[in-house]
Amino acid sequence: MNKLINLYPNEVEKLIDKNIIMIDVRRESEFYSTGIIKNSIPLTFFDDFGNYDIENWMNEFQKYVKSKDQEFVLICAHANRTRSIGNFLIDQGYTNVSHLYGGIAYWLDEGKETLAYKKS
Repeated sequence: MNKLINLYPNEVEKLIDKNIIMIDVRRESEFYSTGIIKNSIPLTFFDDFGNYDIENWMNEFQKYVKSKDQEFVLICAHANRTRSIGNFLIDQGYTNVSHLYGGIAYWLDEGKETLAYKKS
């Protein structure tokens, strides 16, 4: 059985320029407040009330993650949302699911860089 892989900030930093898909599942207000990791794709999962639209999110997600064995990294604030989403994706048959251990909070604590969020 596949397990969610914990990646620490130094490990994720090495993936930034390697074309590994990084999906940031936080809310837009969070992107503005902390910035986003270079080359990450903002793709909000839960709204302000904890609601989500799994069908719509999966349709967007599959535009970036094209196969179930493709490597990708999930990012959120503290790794709670990514743990839930990652385990859900593993249950859907994805085999190469990682997340930023400790989330963007740990990333920033480690002195790593974020870019200002600009809505596209």
